[in-house]
Amino acid sequence: MRVLQHGWTGYRGAHSPAPLLLYVLYAPLSLLLLSTPPHAQGAIHIPEGYVDEDSRRSVSGGVLILRDVEFADTAVYQCEATNEHGNILINTYIYVIELPPQILSNDGEVYRVAEGRDIKLHCDAFGSPRPHVTWEGEGSLPLLSDPRVALLTSGMLELSNASRDDRGSYTCTIRNYNISIIAYLEVLNRTVILAAPHHVRVLKGNSSQLDCHFYKDPRLDHPQIVWKRDGHKNLDPLKFNVLRNGTLLVKDLEIEDSGLYSCEVITELDNIEATGSITVVDRPAPPYALALSDMQDRSLTLSWIPGRSHNSPITEFNIEAQEEQLTEEAQEASQESWERWREVSGDINHLELTLQPYSKYRFRVIGVNEFGNSDPSQESESHDTPPAVPDTNPSHVRSNSLEPGTLIIEWKEMKKRMHNGPGFQYKVSWREAEGQSHVWHHSYALAPPFLVNSTEAYTPFEIKVQAVNTQGEGLAPIAEIGYSGEAEPLEAPGEVDVTVINSTVRVTWEHAQWVRGLLLGYKIYIKRLGFQGERGRRALGQMHNDRETEGREEEEAEQSRVVEVLGMKTSEEVPGLRLYSRYEVSVAVFNSKGEGPPSQPKPFSTPEGVPDPPASLTFESPSETELTLHWTPPIQTNGILLEYIVQYQREVENQDVKMSIIRDPTVTYLELDNLDPHSSYIFKVSGRTAAGDGPAITRKGSTLLDGVPPSNITLVAGETSVNFSWVPGTRYRNHAFQFQYLRKGGTVGAQWEESDFVDTTQGFFPLTGLQPGTKYHFIIAHANHTHWDQEIQTTGPELSEVAGGFATQGWFIGLISAIVLLMLILLILCFIKRSKGGKYAVKDKEEGQVDSEARPMKDETFGEYSDGDEKRTASQPSLCVESKLGSEDSLAEYGDSVDIQFNEDGSFIGQYSGRGPVPPGHESSGPASPDNAAPPPPIAPSMSTILDRPS
Repeated sequence: MRVLQHGWTGYRGAHSPAPLLLYVLYAPLSLLLLSTPPHAQGAIHIPEGYVDEDSRRSVSGGVLILRDVEFADTAVYQCEATNEHGNILINTYIYVIELPPQILSNDGEVYRVAEGRDIKLHCDAFGSPRPHVTWEGEGSLPLLSDPRVALLTSGMLELSNASRDDRGSYTCTIRNYNISIIAYLEVLNRTVILAAPHHVRVLKGNSSQLDCHFYKDPRLDHPQIVWKRDGHKNLDPLKFNVLRNGTLLVKDLEIEDSGLYSCEVITELDNIEATGSITVVDRPAPPYALALSDMQDRSLTLSWIPGRSHNSPITEFNIEAQEEQLTEEAQEASQESWERWREVSGDINHLELTLQPYSKYRFRVIGVNEFGNSDPSQESESHDTPPAVPDTNPSHVRSNSLEPGTLIIEWKEMKKRMHNGPGFQYKVSWREAEGQSHVWHHSYALAPPFLVNSTEAYTPFEIKVQAVNTQGEGLAPIAEIGYSGEAEPLEAPGEVDVTVINSTVRVTWEHAQWVRGLLLGYKIYIKRLGFQGERGRRALGQMHNDRETEGREEEEAEQSRVVEVLGMKTSEEVPGLRLYSRYEVSVAVFNSKGEGPPSQPKPFSTPEGVPDPPASLTFESPSETELTLHWTPPIQTNGILLEYIVQYQREVENQDVKMSIIRDPTVTYLELDNLDPHSSYIFKVSGRTAAGDGPAITRKGSTLLDGVPPSNITLVAGETSVNFSWVPGTRYRNHAFQFQYLRKGGTVGAQWEESDFVDTTQGFFPLTGLQPGTKYHFIIAHANHTHWDQEIQTTGPELSEVAGGFATQGWFIGLISAIVLLMLILLILCFIKRSKGGKYAVKDKEEGQVDSEARPMKDETFGEYSDGDEKRTASQPSLCVESKLGSEDSLAEYGDSVDIQFNEDGSFIGQYSGRGPVPPGHESSGPASPDNAAPPPPIAPSMSTILDRPS
């Protein structure tokens, strides 16, 4: 029902205003309710007779109800209310109208919804009577059959929990009218948080990150990311920073930053939220409110209140104390040091402590959790305890006497906190343990050690040390046994005896009586005197070492073995003695001060034994059936070497053993013949003494075959060399051979070349000087036939001539020969010209005649020619210049008439025999003439002399 216009209400009566006329428009088929004015006082009575008899009209409690309004219901309706004060009327004009329906929502509207969210599709309709709206989807089923779909009274279609199947077009239609609109629905992917924030624990002062990685539909704009702490959005930007990927970075965390952190991703269609937490942990806060209670002479109770745990449980408390002795010295030396006394569980907040007398105490408490210790609490008030007698005596009471005749008593000093009072010192008591007197001697000392003089060497004493102070003596101490200082033993062991078993001797003795100290053991001295018998009768087997080892044997004969026997034993076996030798033995006792005198030497000898095996065994094969054995005598003959036994047999089972006996022990070789060159033999050589045969040295050997060159040769080619390698035969004698080789593809009729001689034992030979890229044929000749041959090509490019080149043509060779001949003729002409222009013949010199064809003398240097001479070809001057030096150096034309003299400076003057000195004024270097003849050159001038010599 829609109210279009109100009238004004009045009362009928003396003071009643005019009646109110109310205009109301209604659509047909509507329900009309007319009520009485709410401010009417008293009983309201509406007579029934005023209302027409119509089932659509009824009155209830002052309300007129019209059902299924029709156009005929258009009228003025009057309501009268009456009470004791009067009555009142109100008029209402009802006008029933009809309007055509229309849809006010836009056609083609596109709606977007996130998957799983709710969406309302609008279809606002207007008309009178009210239009009836229906919705249809793309499917064949009615929309309202889906429980997620609801049609609202306003005409809107509401879709809950949208899915991707709901996307498409929806049509809104007014029933009975051809009026409709289409709405399009797009269902987008829901926003998802891929990496939600975790629950983290972070140490105070550090930084932390909470992830908020999400996925959104790419068709949506960038979402808004909102972080909250405990539900509050306002986060300090200086401490909290949101990164582009949504991660929250928190810096410099404090305890107050602990809490729940939620990340909300808000898009235009949906939002999603995830929650994590940050727990800032730290070492605990220090305990506080320390209090002392139940204070006694030697105890008190300490209590405290734990500090904040800082999100990590307190696991224990450490109680530290500062203890000071009440003596002035202790107070002056106090350094305010704290010591840990006790450790208690984290759920305890009080503890009873035991105290020492005569001390001042202060306490503090430290809390501990998994992240460390708290700062110490404030110190408690100080507490002093009264003095008392010592509770204990010093420990480790002992004697440490170093010098004979003294008793040094030592002990471990007591800590100052155990002194229990002033005037602390030690009471030292001692008496002989085995003496006749039972009287204790006493003395006092402030610190160890304590010295007692004038005692016997190594005498036992009862000793004890007691703690005392001004309050009295402590507990009675227990006596300990100590000894005075030791001295060297004065007596040797007696009844020394020996028992010889081959190379072992068993030595026995009786205890020494006057040791004068703690017996540590005995020393057995065994000295080797040499072999049995005279030196001239030494074993022959030892003679091969006389030259090299005579000095060493002499030294060995004088050496002694010392065997220490610790403890109280009175016998010992000494093995490893030399057989067939003379020894002597003595025994001495020793203590910490040294050893006493040795017993009288007791001689003994070791028996003769079998010799050691020969030191070496070698072979020499002069032929294929002969073998010579060489061996060296045993290193130790252990007696007189009588002979050698040589045994040999083929290396085949069940072969007879042949034996030879060398009666002369100085002979160390044996020649064997008639051996099988194709068999190997096993040879054994042993020595013999009167005690029997010694162990043999065993070697395998065979005769050597005649040597032949190798046949299994490996070749490795280089660029200008070939390396030959082979495995030398073990049973062949050394054989010298040569490699012969021929270059393949060379000149017809080329000769074979030979290498140097090579030994078969070398196993390797490099052949150098070959041509690169060339194939060679190698052979080894032996016994007038080819023993081995092989071909191989060196590496690198082959040196070859250009095929068909002009250098091989006859006309080119003839041309070159003509040029060479022409140059030779020019050289000869230059030499002749040079000789005529610069020298006189020896004959002309002797006859004193002047060459009529000589050119006029000019101020030109030697070697210059006339204009006609200068008209030569361009190549001739260089040839003449080169030949000029050789012509001047030649002495052939001077013969034996050259007289060479030297000036004082070492330069030479060459003259003919009988020639006088050069006239003054004619020393110029012009060309030679009868008046200024050039001196002859030296016999062997140097290059510098030739170049510097005047021409």
